Amino acid sequence: MIDTIPFTDSAVAVLGLGRSGLAAARALMASDAHVWAWDDNAEVRACAAQSGVPLVDLEACDWKEPKALVLSPGIPHSFPKPHPVVNLARQAACEIVGEVELLARAQRQASYIGVTGTNGKSTTTALLGHILHSAGREAETGGNLGVPALELKPLGATGVYVLEMSSFQLELTPSLVLGVAALLNISSDHLDRHGSMEGYIAAKESIFRSQRASGVAVVGIDDAHCRAIFERLKAEGDRALIPISGSRRAPGGVYVIDGTLFDDIEGDAVSMLDLSGVHTLPGEHNWQNAAAAYAVAKAAGAAPGAIISAISDYPGLAHRQELVAVIDGVAYVNDSKATNPDAAVKALSCYHSIYWIAGGRLKEGGLEALEEGLGRVSHAFLIGEAMNAFAEAFKGKTPLTKSGKLETAVGQARRLALKEKLEDPVVLLAPACASFDQFANFEARGDAFRKLVTGRDAVMKTEARS
Repeated sequence: MIDTIPFTDSAVAVLGLGRSGLAAARALMASDAHVWAWDDNAEVRACAAQSGVPLVDLEACDWKEPKALVLSPGIPHSFPKPHPVVNLARQAACEIVGEVELLARAQRQASYIGVTGTNGKSTTTALLGHILHSAGREAETGGNLGVPALELKPLGATGVYVLEMSSFQLELTPSLVLGVAALLNISSDHLDRHGSMEGYIAAKESIFRSQRASGVAVVGIDDAHCRAIFERLKAEGDRALIPISGSRRAPGGVYVIDGTLFDDIEGDAVSMLDLSGVHTLPGEHNWQNAAAAYAVAKAAGAAPGAIISAISDYPGLAHRQELVAVIDGVAYVNDSKATNPDAAVKALSCYHSIYWIAGGRLKEGGLEALEEGLGRVSHAFLIGEAMNAFAEAFKGKTPLTKSGKLETAVGQARRLALKEKLEDPVVLLAPACASFDQFANFEARGDAFRKLVTGRDAVMKTEARS
């Protein structure tokens, strides 16, 4: 845990006591700060208090005292409207920061790598951590992925923090300086929290805002929004710039053509690796992730040979096209992290004969992007709040069943896959929706799918094999 945050003997408010908020509160307490913690959920507050975190009602306190408000990323500070506590902090001219900002202030000697994008940032961050460890670097991986920033280990001047950064976190890290920053892609997501697509794009582009002249910007060029950002950075000309792509040439960068990874950073387009043999990174979207990880790792000083070796044996990441099992010739793939249509259609592009489980809580942006993947779907099994919306959108375009619940969908998909006996059948959980209608988060949804396939709740165990 990080316990050297520069707020000793100062009052610091913490709003939101999920995992990152609790990590911030505990790290501040260990740094001898006076923590004023609060959460709108009474049960969450009670659990925090039982663990020794001091509670203060932040809507009824004296805002002349706190030096900062540490805001959990899930709490709005602008759109659709600021949380009341945010307004109180602003009225008192109290600084508002996020947990990652505290890490940046506490560990100034270490180096920082940041990865953002609408999709693929978790895979890219995890792959980067794997590469750097394999190359013998002292590295800690976390942020929006897995371990909260303040639960990472302290690092010295030779260490590097590899951080997955959401758009929300980027807005709350004013002093984070990233030696290497990567923007993978941008598609419609979280518009309710950013007010518009323009606001969302600006939040993503801010990953480059504090880079120094020695910094390196790695930018995907596979979508129009990121290509425009690449051209803006190129025109500024104040940092090294590496384009990356999973499907097209990227002169001066790293790219993949028909599964082959090329390094053109020095201008000689060297073929480095056939990614079609890396089964934990299927599809063009994962090839873009691999290109980004290669470019970032090389910019951070890793040798190309070590990078390629690490990509080749990358073990994969839970809930991201995770092959759970192959049972009676049917593959079961957990892509619960596909929480928007753009991510789901990328998963659909990787398989044939798909028995697709989709649905949950709809995000803004519509379902039109999913239509290009329907040709690979043998049957769709719809769940959650979005079930009727999906059924209406895809009526007559693909066979579908309103399953309602995940357990029902898994059982129905299995029975139909065994009955139809198509070539290489895949039961794919790629919801294209948030999980919050039926599950606490996408991890809980993916874990439930895994248990239904292989665990004590497995629907397979109660059904005759045929």
